[in-house]
Amino acid sequence: MSGGGFRLGSGGLIDRSRPLSFTFDGRSYQGCAGDTLASALLANGVRVVGRSFKYHRPRGVLSAGHEEPNALVELRSGARREPNVKATTIELYDGLVASSQNRWPSLGFDVMALNGLLKPVFAAGFYYKTFMWPASFWEKIYEPVIRRAAGLGRASALEDPDSYEHSNAHCDLLVAGGGGAGLMAALTAGRSGAKVILCEDQPRLGGRLLDERESVGGQPAAQWVNSVAAELAAMPNVRVFSRASVVAAFDGGVFAALERVADHLPEPPPFTPRQRFWRIAARRAIIATGASERPLAFPDNDRPGIMLAGAVRSYLNRFGVAAGRQIAVYTATDDGWLTARDLIKAGLPPVVVIDAREKAPAEFADVAKAVPVVLNGAVVATQGRKGLSAITVKGSGAAQNFAVDALAVSGGFNPSIQLASCFRGRPAWSDKIQAFLAPGVDGLHMAGAAAGVFAPGEALKSGADAGSAALQALGLPVKPVELPAIRHSAAGSAPAWWRPGRGGDARVFVDFQHDVTASDVILAHREGYRSVEHLKRYTTLGMATDQGRTANLDALAIMAQLTGQSIPQTGVTLARPPVVPVALGAVAGAHRRGAFKPLRETPIHAYALERGAPFVDAGQWKRPQYFPLAGDADLLATANREVNAVRSGVGVTDVSTLGKVEVEGRTRQSSSISSAPCARRRSRSGAAAISSCCARTASSRTTACSPASPRTDMSPMSRRRTRRRSTGTCNIAGRCCGRSSTSTSRRSPTAGRSSPSPGRNPRRCCRRSSTRRC
Repeated sequence: MSGGGFRLGSGGLIDRSRPLSFTFDGRSYQGCAGDTLASALLANGVRVVGRSFKYHRPRGVLSAGHEEPNALVELRSGARREPNVKATTIELYDGLVASSQNRWPSLGFDVMALNGLLKPVFAAGFYYKTFMWPASFWEKIYEPVIRRAAGLGRASALEDPDSYEHSNAHCDLLVAGGGGAGLMAALTAGRSGAKVILCEDQPRLGGRLLDERESVGGQPAAQWVNSVAAELAAMPNVRVFSRASVVAAFDGGVFAALERVADHLPEPPPFTPRQRFWRIAARRAIIATGASERPLAFPDNDRPGIMLAGAVRSYLNRFGVAAGRQIAVYTATDDGWLTARDLIKAGLPPVVVIDAREKAPAEFADVAKAVPVVLNGAVVATQGRKGLSAITVKGSGAAQNFAVDALAVSGGFNPSIQLASCFRGRPAWSDKIQAFLAPGVDGLHMAGAAAGVFAPGEALKSGADAGSAALQALGLPVKPVELPAIRHSAAGSAPAWWRPGRGGDARVFVDFQHDVTASDVILAHREGYRSVEHLKRYTTLGMATDQGRTANLDALAIMAQLTGQSIPQTGVTLARPPVVPVALGAVAGAHRRGAFKPLRETPIHAYALERGAPFVDAGQWKRPQYFPLAGDADLLATANREVNAVRSGVGVTDVSTLGKVEVEGRTRQSSSISSAPCARRRSRSGAAAISSCCARTASSRTTACSPASPRTDMSPMSRRRTRRRSTGTCNIAGRCCGRSSTSTSRRSPTAGRSSPSPGRNPRRCCRRSSTRRC
């Protein structure tokens, strides 16, 4: 490792020839092109990157993807400041500015960490039990303090200077996820001529294949991925969106995707949106979004330096970064052993491998010979104030202490089925993988780890099979694709479980961001909140920004143990879209500022402006509220003056902002609602009548009216009612086209004429038509 940092001297998919400078909490660091903010911070030895929500405990990087609950930062500054961004998903660029959040006055010294000493007060559901007395303190003290302490990041108060777009796309097959399974599905469909859209969340295709030291088709995995990506790019019927996440699924084969067009740049180039929100209509869809590794529950399992085993391997193989100098592995799956093997190959043999199972997998006999192994073991304690420094391991013999600065944990995998859950189907439990699988949805195919297929070779086959099944459902020909040779061993898993600490004060965390512990789940059970929905709301379990990806199953295992039921009998909550965070600007698209709420002005708007009238919003209209004069002392004086003017003289008001009468259809020239464009010479006091103010020039655009012709699309009864209401109407010039008739179906004497009859008395007729239907 280089200098005092944790960057390996070689390896990884980063570009070491392109160093990038960035700042975190005002301090300058250096990374490489291809880094994420999380990998760059780890490479520079930054262990504490955030604070937890409730107890403000120091937290470090846990994962390498969207399941990250700890490493949330504020990105950029000024008007472009964005809170609650996961450091594991931020592409590093030169000049990047990030800062920690949810701490005061600094990340290293947070006064709110005193909350940890008051843990009995802040137990699950504390807001239902505390701050009850005295009642007068609630509005003055309790509520302001709670609201000030709530939240994580701070959104900018300035207007967002960037633009966002909406766009639409159509395809035969949508593939969500560009890992091994997604690539095989897109390749199978693309070679068969189907119109394919492939969305990959990362800047480059490959998914977990880029994190492994795998050989695919006799070549390194990264080279195989590049060859497939080049073939897909050359197909005219295939569109590949990188930096694009499918975030929601709806009925009718409609999906929403977020493309981060310029998030990897300091600011978007001219005429380029920061993000683009896609509406994709697909005849079939394949979900190949992988799986999330879940941690193990043990005392003080939240210390910085404790990471998922897959994440340790990802930072090692993709970014050339070591999670620590003295690393231990604690696993209930074969995946932990794979991490131990890769550490050995990188020259960082683990201090110890602890397996919760009774037997070590035969495939990793070479690892068992190279490092100490504790079978049927458990981590029962950890030490370290601002980072892990030691662990206590209990196996079949006496407890042992190991000095370590990093611990890789693997408790199994949860398939990423959030998109399938958008259709509200209940996930199905699988005893084989000890996790929930997606419900069956018409038109949706699961592939790879998202379908519970974790071994790389089997995942590639799963993707190809899903592509073939989708093509057959579409009635398109299928061209077989040769599968590349790759490891086919399965990643075994053990049941989800937890181990209590040595004392009652041990903190076993299941939801890292919201500080939900095993004792909170036990308390919820004791107080009757045993339904998973009640458990979720009472403890805030799974309600953090990771949507419970790393928390839910461990908590369900604890509740199942307390109730004496199995995990599927205990139940599971469903995820709602979006499945990854989406900026509100992307949702709004171009419908912002004036385009979000168009401004409408009446014809007298300029007149009102000249006279200093203040305006009120009447829907989308700007309506003058009153017209002040120089002598008016206040609004009341203006109102009194205007009221007196109307009562003693004449008042004119423009009420066009309140609504319109729009007449449409084939019978619009003989509408049963008419007003007379005539002068009002005789009106008794206290009476009102409706008249139209029209210009005489409008008469050239008006023709004489005739009663409505019967509509051919009406029933006989409707046609009789229409004839009974049919009348003549007055033209703009003020002449009447016929007598008013509301009770007879006879044709008007002027029917068919091109001009009104001059023999009629327009004044008498119009007076009648203004008070009755004309």
